[in-house]
Amino acid sequence: MKIQRAILSVSDKTGLINLAKVLEELGVELISTGGTMKTLQENGISVKSVSEITRFPEIMDGRVKTLHPAVFSGLLARRDHPGDLKMLEQLGLPLIDLLVVNLYPFEKVSARPDASFEEVIENIDIGGPSMLRAASKNFKDVAVVCSPAQYDEIIKELRETNGEISLKTKTRLARAVFEYTSAYDAAITAYLQSKEKGATHESEFPEILTTRFKKVPCDLRYGENPHQSASYYMLENCSETSIPRARLLHGKPLSYNNIADLDTALDCVRDFSDTAAVILKHANPCGIAVGETLVEAYRQARECDPVSAFGGIVGLNRTVDAETAAELDSTFLECVIAPAYSAEALDILTKKKNIRLLETGDFTQKNPQLFLKSIVGGALAQSRDIGMVKKEDLKTVTKAQPTPEDYEGLLFAWKTVKWVKSNAIVYTTKKATVGIGAGQMSRVDSAELGIKKAHRSLAGTYMGSDAFFPFRDGVDVAAKAGVRAIIQPGGSVRDAEVIQAADEHGLIMVFTGMRHFRH
Repeated sequence: MKIQRAILSVSDKTGLINLAKVLEELGVELISTGGTMKTLQENGISVKSVSEITRFPEIMDGRVKTLHPAVFSGLLARRDHPGDLKMLEQLGLPLIDLLVVNLYPFEKVSARPDASFEEVIENIDIGGPSMLRAASKNFKDVAVVCSPAQYDEIIKELRETNGEISLKTKTRLARAVFEYTSAYDAAITAYLQSKEKGATHESEFPEILTTRFKKVPCDLRYGENPHQSASYYMLENCSETSIPRARLLHGKPLSYNNIADLDTALDCVRDFSDTAAVILKHANPCGIAVGETLVEAYRQARECDPVSAFGGIVGLNRTVDAETAAELDSTFLECVIAPAYSAEALDILTKKKNIRLLETGDFTQKNPQLFLKSIVGGALAQSRDIGMVKKEDLKTVTKAQPTPEDYEGLLFAWKTVKWVKSNAIVYTTKKATVGIGAGQMSRVDSAELGIKKAHRSLAGTYMGSDAFFPFRDGVDVAAKAGVRAIIQPGGSVRDAEVIQAADEHGLIMVFTGMRHFRH
């Protein structure tokens, strides 16, 4: 059927005039409200007020204008139901064939730090979602457009068909509407949840968890493996520094595995206030270090495991300068992510065809949002592991006592073991990892693997363990390697046996009271 009548009522007026002019050229009667009608009239487009249809004025400062049977009967009337059409004829109400609506900018307003609660609430659209849902329910007879991004394809189809829109297009447009309105409701729900007073289990973990992810315009060739398809989504309403919001300055599109590793690399270096570098491979760090300069931090991180660093992912928490770029250039790397790059650094690194360079801008504070992990048929939700320990939180449990220098090394070991897949053991100096044992099924195996991976003597180093030692064997292995001090959560039923082993070897041991499992 040819479109004869359309309602246009939009908050975002991008592309509106062009669409309206095409509709006018095709002889479509235009109906509008408030600001949209004013914009159309100012551009010389003939338009009726919705009040002419409803025979009722806009009231309550525009809160009520389209919420009227005259509007909704025109949207919901079924063209193949004679009773619906007869009812409209008796009441003198028009059919509406096209609805063009986008909603009040709730998300934009609610994200503003200076927006009052009252202002945010007034940007909850009521009439818009109601019209969109009504038109979409009746998609066989009514075309519904909810985004300026859809205008070009609609204009093209209207011109090609002299004013008609196919059922296939209408069906797709209706699906887009329900995606749009459900996401809009999710944003409102999230905002109101954030305003609840007091942290309770119910407010932190609501009965129904609503999240909104938007597809990132970045094609993924496949998932973890070539036989798996994959895509990439951004959590909306999250302004935190993140991979979806980073800029790809150079290199081919990111892969599924690149994105997963970059996320860990970015989160890791953001934990450090000192200049820091991390090199990741297959979801695990193969080196983490801090330094007086960025190049020093990177060299120290690479020195931990130079073999595994080949083809790795690098995270840096300072602007990449020319000297650091030259070091990065000396090893084959998949990706580098940093807050910024100097012009000289980019000149060096962009000569490498296969490296990907991502720029995040200044790091924002970490957001305590829920961390979600999908499982078959559901999802796990937990608060993020952003807890840290300070010197005063540590409990020395051995006869040997740590010096101020030892505290530095122990805290560095604790900061770094957090990023290694459990069971995790790290061996470090005060500023760099020197051996990493990741992901073994027993803690003593991780301890031994860390020693095997070390490229230097472990004499005088610090051992970090992400969870308690279930037996003394891990301590015995550490002592034999020359470790000076151990940091671990404590809490094992055999803590006394483990402490005794440390005392026998003259080791320092401190408990954190906090665990850092990472699965």
